Amino acid sequence: MLFFALSSSTWDGLSDGVAILIIAVLLLLGLLLGYALRGLVGRWQAESIEKKMRLRDEEAEAEIKARLKEADIAARATVVKVREEFEASTKKRRAELQAIEDRQTQREANLDRKAATLDERETAAAAKSAEAAKGLREAEEKNIAADRRLQELSRMTHAEARREILSRANAELRADAAILSRRIQEAAREQGEAIAAKIVAEAVQRCAVAHVNELSTTAVLMPSAEMKGRIVGRDGRNVRAFESATGVTLLLDDAPDAVVLSAFDPHRREVARRALEALVADGRIHPASIEHAVETARENVEKENEECGAEAAAEAGVSGLPAEVLRLMGELRFRTSFSQNVLRHSVEVAILSGTIAAEMKLDGSLARRVGFLHDIGKAITAEKKGAHAALGAEFLAAHGEDARVCAAVAAHHSEAGVDGGVYGVICAAADAISSARPGARQEKAADYIQRLENLEKIAKSHPGVANAFAVQAGRDLRVMVDPDAVGDKAAAELAGEICRDISAQLKFPGMIRVTVVRELRCVEYAK
Repeated sequence: MLFFALSSSTWDGLSDGVAILIIAVLLLLGLLLGYALRGLVGRWQAESIEKKMRLRDEEAEAEIKARLKEADIAARATVVKVREEFEASTKKRRAELQAIEDRQTQREANLDRKAATLDERETAAAAKSAEAAKGLREAEEKNIAADRRLQELSRMTHAEARREILSRANAELRADAAILSRRIQEAAREQGEAIAAKIVAEAVQRCAVAHVNELSTTAVLMPSAEMKGRIVGRDGRNVRAFESATGVTLLLDDAPDAVVLSAFDPHRREVARRALEALVADGRIHPASIEHAVETARENVEKENEECGAEAAAEAGVSGLPAEVLRLMGELRFRTSFSQNVLRHSVEVAILSGTIAAEMKLDGSLARRVGFLHDIGKAITAEKKGAHAALGAEFLAAHGEDARVCAAVAAHHSEAGVDGGVYGVICAAADAISSARPGARQEKAADYIQRLENLEKIAKSHPGVANAFAVQAGRDLRVMVDPDAVGDKAAAELAGEICRDISAQLKFPGMIRVTVVRELRCVEYAK
């Protein structure tokens, strides 16, 4: 500015060196002036910033003081509140403790009063006890004196007098008891015989189960003579296969339009009849189809056994039997005991047992159950050895039957040495009534069937025997052996051993042919 302030005339009059000097001085002055101004501006700004910082510090300090004051006030209020609550709680606790102390004091006072009362009573009781003891001693002394006087008068001691009195009393009571016992026995015998006769008569009268004696043959009608030829087969191979599979004899010449099936076992005859009817209906008869038809018929008969068992149980008034028990009971329809059908016999015994139990005011349902199941072991005797009563009881116990029923079944023939209770006695009586009814049994047929069963048992008792069938009315015994266990030479020896056993153990008319069949089959399947 000084540079521009100089007039142009002055500038022009100066020399160049002076002009430069002046310019330099002016520039230096400008720099100094700018530096001074910059320092003044910076100082001013610093002071402004410092002033603002102080203001902020003061504001922050004031805020902190205010918050501290508020916190102090709140803390004091909290302390006052807590102190008040503590004082209230302490006051309440003191009141409770005072109440407890008052009650304790009252209780102690009551106990003191009771203790005083008890002391008074104990004192009174001790006085009374002493008085009673004194009276007891006086009474004992009087009794002793009286007893001595009595002994002196009777010339007997006290023990001797007691024995004498007891002896006389026993003699009199025994005489009276003997007289009363004879009267009771005579009255009971008279009344018991009358009641027993009435019960048996009413039971037999109410039982109306029919019996049909089983035959040992069954006829199957043939549609033509050609069908008979198919049944015979080439060189009789179909007949042999059929008889081996069923254990039943085919009689082809007895009737022109029928084939007669002969076997003592009704179960075998029924399987054979169904198989033969199925073969006749199909028309294809050869060993393979015969085996298939026999197996199918056997399965169908097993299914029907359960149905027949259920029907018989319903007829006898017995419920809740397992399926295996019903199946085994149904199998009894093919078994006879002295020509009496065992299943019909079981139904009859069940009805008789229930009637007798009802007359005796006992459990009729339990008695019917025992009567219905008493001969179930007869369906097991073909598979296991032993008495049918014990086998039946064991089977029923294994299938969850009531212990009373099992014991009664085991004891109905007194074979197992088990106490069957009153229901075992009732079952035995009903069994005897059913068996002794006129026309129920035929001894001759039973002997014949027993002989055939013994034939089969003798054969099956030898090792290696798979099955045995008595056919041709017991004149032919066919024995099937396991080919792996019995060789050809052993099969011939087995036939001789069976013959010797039959001759030693059985009595029979004529001769019995024993045929040992050893057949080896090798079967493979192409896949």
